[in-house]
Amino acid sequence: MKPIYVGLCGVGTVGGGTATVLKRNAEEIARRAGRPIVVKMAANRDLERAREVCGPDVTVVDDALAVVNNPEIDIVVELIGGTTIAKEIVLKAIENGKHVVTANKKLIAEYGNEIFARAQEKGVIVAFEAAVAGGIPIIKALREGLTANKIEWVAGIINGTSNFILTEMRDKGAAFADVLKEAQRLGYAEADPTFDIEGHDAAHKLTIMSAIAFGIPVQFDKAYLEGISKLDATDIKYAMELGYRIKLLGVTRRRPNGIELRVAPTLIPQKRLIANVDGVMNAVLVKGDAVGATLYYGPGAGAEPTASSVIADLVDITRLHTADPEHRVPHLAFQPSKLADLPILPVDEIETCYYLRLNAQDQAGVLADVTRILADGGISVDAMLQKEAGEAGRTDIIIVTHLAIEKHVNAAIAKIEALATINGPVVKLRLEHLG
Repeated sequence: MKPIYVGLCGVGTVGGGTATVLKRNAEEIARRAGRPIVVKMAANRDLERAREVCGPDVTVVDDALAVVNNPEIDIVVELIGGTTIAKEIVLKAIENGKHVVTANKKLIAEYGNEIFARAQEKGVIVAFEAAVAGGIPIIKALREGLTANKIEWVAGIINGTSNFILTEMRDKGAAFADVLKEAQRLGYAEADPTFDIEGHDAAHKLTIMSAIAFGIPVQFDKAYLEGISKLDATDIKYAMELGYRIKLLGVTRRRPNGIELRVAPTLIPQKRLIANVDGVMNAVLVKGDAVGATLYYGPGAGAEPTASSVIADLVDITRLHTADPEHRVPHLAFQPSKLADLPILPVDEIETCYYLRLNAQDQAGVLADVTRILADGGISVDAMLQKEAGEAGRTDIIIVTHLAIEKHVNAAIAKIEALATINGPVVKLRLEHLG
């Protein structure tokens, strides 16, 4: 059969990996897809690199729109990133009646609703498996493999940079700033690591998974973000003493009154498999009402792992190339006319467990005052740890609560911090049992 011709926009890490794997595994991929999948044209600023990676049979240009406007191209693969030229490329490809594959989580999380609506109108597919968790096929699992389930919650370690930093802080007892420098030296963190360490990258991915899990529009602007840059190594140590590990965790959960959508440093019981996902690896835990909890683990980035997901999308589109658009799997799993209008809950309304660390004067009555404030706020204590007092006569007290509403916990913290016996602010971290 006639090959499916691919136009590659961006021949960086992932683009290069995609071209390499398509060539190396061409026969195997064609056997799965039913016809060859061939890169016919590529756009990249560095023309020499693109020619080196793609080979002499690929037409290489420095204008991505030339790829999009080429009538011979069946599928446009957008691997440029960002939301300026990438958005223009994707929308123009759709307008031209071409299918699109992208690894651009920011684009999908922020403009997915517009992009999917245009694609629906034109009868084309926009595939984005590589946008979430690199080589882990979590989008297909949520959209197809778990289609019988009412998804209850999704929790993920979905940023390798942050996970590497937290793993090193735990194993070496090192400060955040020191580990960040090491991560940058090893190439795991960018020169400006803000996007990773402050939770933006994870929140983009979580927003996409939440939309597919619950059949709602993508709503990145309503996600709660809290990064790891202010996390103290002391809390990592105390969490371990209590039987927990701290991870930058994305959580989206169905509640009676709406959907939780949040990314923050979170305590997880160390006996949970996901708590033992270390280094730059990613993992996503999904709870469905029929199947229970299922865990998806693997590399969340890298040239060939991410290319694996890009090519899986290319194969899917090739199989469905001539299928009736009405019978394709919807972009967000649910039929576009059936998306729910469930609200994203503000962080004050979430309900979870909490880890609190306070530094107090080592004297009688302090614990009684603290526990009374918590009890008055309807907050029940699950565990407590008091460290030995230092030379200044102050001690760290660590409290783990049962389920509580965030706004009630915040109100109690304000009252605790007002006590004359308490030194400095109370450290608050969320805790998820994921049971």
